[in-house]
Amino acid sequence: MKNVKRNLKWMKVTAPFLGAFVLAACGGDQEDTEATEGAGDGEAPEVEEDDGTLVIGTGTDMVTFDIHDHNATNTEAIHVNMFNYLVKRDDDEGFEGDLAKSFENVDDETWHFTLHEGVEFHNGDELTAEDVKFTLERVIEDETLVEHSNYNQIKEVNVLGDYEFELVTDGPDPALLNRVSRIGSGILPADYIEEEGWDHFLSNPVGTGPFEFSEWNRDDSVVLERFDNYFEGEVTEWEEVVFRVIPETSTRVNELLTGGVHIAENVPPAEWDRVNDNDGTSIVTGASNRVMLLMLNQDDEYATSDKRVRQAIDYAIDNAALTDQLLGGHGTPVQTRITPGNTGAHPDLFESYNHDPEKAKELLEEAGYGDGVEITFNSPQGRYMMDTEVAELVRGMLSQVGITANLEFLEWSNFAEMHTNGTNEEMYFLGLGNSMFDAGLGLDDFSSGGSDRTGYENEELDELLSQAAVNMDEDEREEQYQKAQEIVAEDLPSVFLYQADAMAGVSDSVNFEIALDETLYVRNIERN
Repeated sequence: MKNVKRNLKWMKVTAPFLGAFVLAACGGDQEDTEATEGAGDGEAPEVEEDDGTLVIGTGTDMVTFDIHDHNATNTEAIHVNMFNYLVKRDDDEGFEGDLAKSFENVDDETWHFTLHEGVEFHNGDELTAEDVKFTLERVIEDETLVEHSNYNQIKEVNVLGDYEFELVTDGPDPALLNRVSRIGSGILPADYIEEEGWDHFLSNPVGTGPFEFSEWNRDDSVVLERFDNYFEGEVTEWEEVVFRVIPETSTRVNELLTGGVHIAENVPPAEWDRVNDNDGTSIVTGASNRVMLLMLNQDDEYATSDKRVRQAIDYAIDNAALTDQLLGGHGTPVQTRITPGNTGAHPDLFESYNHDPEKAKELLEEAGYGDGVEITFNSPQGRYMMDTEVAELVRGMLSQVGITANLEFLEWSNFAEMHTNGTNEEMYFLGLGNSMFDAGLGLDDFSSGGSDRTGYENEELDELLSQAAVNMDEDEREEQYQKAQEIVAEDLPSVFLYQADAMAGVSDSVNFEIALDETLYVRNIERN
């Protein structure tokens, strides 16, 4: 397949329709900005500099307090302040203890952990190895939970004492530490849940983190208060943090400018001047671990079951036009979901893309769609940076080669339900992070065991993924994952668009840096 290696200085739009289309796609947002600029004056309570409350404006609400039944980055971004993992990633892409004081790889299938003593849950219970066993066994055993497939590699959780335990895996698991440093490994209080019930916990969640639950007003706000008995001491000066749900971008920016929030997430380039020109606010950007892609359904009833149609979609899209024109250069074209910083990243599939509209037309002709083809196309609205504009521009690019994409925008809750349940039709626009920082998680959707949403199967890919999943030889495992990505880039169960940069509007009163995994570690946000 033809591969266009990206020139990072390339800023010129070659397709004649594109300039006009970008203006049309963005025009609505620009008009809305002009109409509402200043409308927030006096409406939101101004954040006092000496107030102990940090306010963060987000585009969408979190989905649940069930750490095992979601894989949403925006939800984990809140959870990390309430729950601790066993280990956490350090700056050198290794791991260090979190709740675990120490850990050791005893053999290929056994890991020994020792917990810190005196760690207190928010309800006063002391953390023990029994809580670890309770937490991990729930997600290991319950196949209905979203996170089950990321933990069923653990065969046994053996309690060796109040603060000691071992994890025994079903065969070697080179990604075990990755597993226990993310979403489903936030340790839960066993006695509290067993006594009060799971429904009570979901309404009154308890963790060990530096902040404890105060209230959740759905589609409005999540409020957390500082936990003064945190086992690491007072690690944050904030007494309270409020995550305010503000779906409309211009409203979120207005709240920043008028002092209603300290941080406004997902501020698009069209709003940057307004933020930077305002006294006391500025734009902060940073790379994320999120790849934006088009998930394609290969069930026989859909045109996208034909590889040539999937390839035509890929050739029709000018990835660099998306990143440079719509996102102001804050994104990187890719042909894979595994980006630098993740185990198994493939350098030749990063900063590269396919774009050849004539080739796309030829492929459609070969597939029997010389007169065009019609497909469904779903996208969320307000969840990702400029998701509406990107989806509309993709639709326009597809139309130029004879693909009519019937675009329907869904509220995030409906979109997440469609994604989770695999009820999608031909195509939908999605952003996927990788909280494990490992190719195993990023490629799982394309294995026959994880392909409910796509219907894709490839025996060679399955074999490579199975071998890599148990390979303790780091170099050989890296090569296996790179080969797997080459297969995926050829077969295209998904069309990869770009690695998204994250961007936020920030008050000068706080010091905030964007994390690669897009989590909001409040303890790392300081006053200036």
